[in-house]
Amino acid sequence: MLNLPAEFISKYQKLLGQKQAQELFDAMNQPAKKAFRINTLKEQREVSYSLNQPIPGLKNAYYGQINGQDPEAISGLVYSQDPAAMFPAMIADIHPGDKVLDLCAAPGGKSTVIAEQLKGKGLLVANEISNIRVKALRENLERWGVINALITSASPEKLVQPFTQFFDKIIVDAPCSGEGMFRKNPEAISYWSQDYVMTCQKRQKDILTEAVKMLKPGGELIYSTCTFSPEEDEEIVSWLVEQLGFKILPIKVNTSAVESGHPDWANNDPAIKETLRFWPNDNLGEGQYVAKLQLVEREKSTSTKVKKRKTHQNKAKLTSSESALVAEVLKPFNLPLELANWSTSCLVSQNHVYLPAIEANNMHFKIISNGLELGILKKKRFEPSHQLALILGQRKQKQVVNLGKEDYAKYIHGETIRLESALHGFVLVSCQNCVFSFGKITNNVLKNFYPKGLRK
Repeated sequence: MLNLPAEFISKYQKLLGQKQAQELFDAMNQPAKKAFRINTLKEQREVSYSLNQPIPGLKNAYYGQINGQDPEAISGLVYSQDPAAMFPAMIADIHPGDKVLDLCAAPGGKSTVIAEQLKGKGLLVANEISNIRVKALRENLERWGVINALITSASPEKLVQPFTQFFDKIIVDAPCSGEGMFRKNPEAISYWSQDYVMTCQKRQKDILTEAVKMLKPGGELIYSTCTFSPEEDEEIVSWLVEQLGFKILPIKVNTSAVESGHPDWANNDPAIKETLRFWPNDNLGEGQYVAKLQLVEREKSTSTKVKKRKTHQNKAKLTSSESALVAEVLKPFNLPLELANWSTSCLVSQNHVYLPAIEANNMHFKIISNGLELGILKKKRFEPSHQLALILGQRKQKQVVNLGKEDYAKYIHGETIRLESALHGFVLVSCQNCVFSFGKITNNVLKNFYPKGLRK
């Protein structure tokens, strides 16, 4: 039984009335909803989990709990996510070729949805200011097989300089008081107060003030929170319209398990009814609020551009000898179209060979990764990256060793595997036909290339 603060109970009794408030409180004491999505970037989409309970209004999303150590999860075929939290990135209606910013991106659920919609075309900038949480963001985007992402760890104001009026769409899943996650994370109750709600509102306004500077005229902002608080939801949307030049757009979702926003909880703008509220008592997922807005067309910025500083980042094209080393490793594999021109497009930085998602010399903040890292050049050899294995695993391959469950458990623990195989050299390693790593076969021994930081 959740120990909800008296101030919280009183607040929602006033907002919702006694009956609906009690329905909310009762739902918050029920088990949290578990769900997962299937990665549509992969050609092979068969999973061992039941698909008997699809989530209404979403494609390739199902109720059920996955095991994070199963081959489907390790390979990036499935992703565990709260059902309601799946909607904001879907609502964004992103198209291949768009330039999209996921401003508060960790752990990566929304970024993986964005990447699926982009289909390897355009650009995803996935930003997370927390040095700890950005590691999970990178791991999840690598598992998902995302090839066109720039992953950054910076405050919003630092992103503005290279990205002024740059993005077609920006998703801000804002830091909030987390009321909608109380039953999933009861610890969040301990730091809730009305003062904390107002602190969150101020932080959200600060973030959005910078975000709007990076949106193209006519571009779209998807604003979401996992809280019920009108101060962080309808009031923020009213503020975006009144102060930052947005208009509210209608949202189409194919489910009745949602409620419209409440104009009377803000400035009585009837357009707020176009925003969406997800309540636990609607039995879809956890609490969520989503609004879709468009920046009213205005003239392009005429402010003086900041002069680019010269940088010395020691980045260069591949030499012919380096290219030959990479080509020898890649030759047995079926490459995606995005890698067709790797030999002329790749850059080398500190012996790391990568295909950049964007030219980054004028970006003076922490870049976690830029595009696809193919691997690392070592003395007279090339070692392919874990990220490349997961990209190649999206397509059918012949240079693959498929392990049984027992050998799979040993491999992700870091052990070498003795086997009989006609293959040699670098191979993709899979289990249940889910590619999750590189390996190297020498004398019937599969040398382990599963990253040490991921081993269990």
